[in-house]
Amino acid sequence: MGLFLTPWGLGILGLCVGSFLNVVVHRLPKMLEARWQADAAEVLGQTAAANTATTEPITLSKPASRCPSCGHAIRWYENVPVISWLLLRGKCSACKTPISLRYPLVEAVTAGLFVVCGQQFGAQPTTLLWCGFVAVLLAASLIDWDTTLLPDDLTLPLMWAGLVVAALGWTALPLKDAVWGAVAGYLSLWSVYWLFKLTTGKEGMGYGDFKLLAALGAWLGWSMILPIVLGSSLIGAVVGIGMKVSGQLREGVYVPFGPFLAGAGLVVALAGAPTVLGWLGWV
Repeated sequence: MGLFLTPWGLGILGLCVGSFLNVVVHRLPKMLEARWQADAAEVLGQTAAANTATTEPITLSKPASRCPSCGHAIRWYENVPVISWLLLRGKCSACKTPISLRYPLVEAVTAGLFVVCGQQFGAQPTTLLWCGFVAVLLAASLIDWDTTLLPDDLTLPLMWAGLVVAALGWTALPLKDAVWGAVAGYLSLWSVYWLFKLTTGKEGMGYGDFKLLAALGAWLGWSMILPIVLGSSLIGAVVGIGMKVSGQLREGVYVPFGPFLAGAGLVVALAGAPTVLGWLGWV
């Protein structure tokens, strides 16, 4: 256990977890889509269910990773975080199709965030809890950015984990603050959603955003909800304007809010509540 809690240990662990997050980000939306299709087919009848079973089921472990262009099975030594991408020069070893730079970036960013967790929370077992918190936020952010979907499979377990660790006293946050943080996180965006919908007739965000902010509240407490919302709104506005000016944001296309919520939550968690409140002049 002690080895994992050193900066080097957390960094190596982060590289491995980052490699797994790449799998989650790629496969979880496909798994959810297959699940929804199966549920719909079950409602429509067994014939429809049989017609949808045309492809091999996808899980986080099966089938084995392959090049999407040529089907080349990725060997273990081609899947070493960051190093393999560099040795392969960012290309498939079989067909030379470029491999997205995002894969090693996710691995490197996860490693860096794990090291920062170690520096912030110290060499203690609860640091691994915060590493898990960081990993889920990163995966949820990337999925939301790619698909505008924040899966319940990530946000709800994250929320319940925050409440459980507070109840067990594994973090410094009292259980009461965690519970009210989850309540305040959900209801704050839920209220904004309905106010916007009733006044404009449009939906300004998804329910996944409510659940993500509830999860952040469960880990960070009710007092951090407003700083998270303010920070995420500011960053989101800047990014949205930048994309609009550069032509990357087309008419009718929305920028997902989840990545900005997660980013603000990460800042609060890794900087610490007193520091964040100091930035805002609320101390």
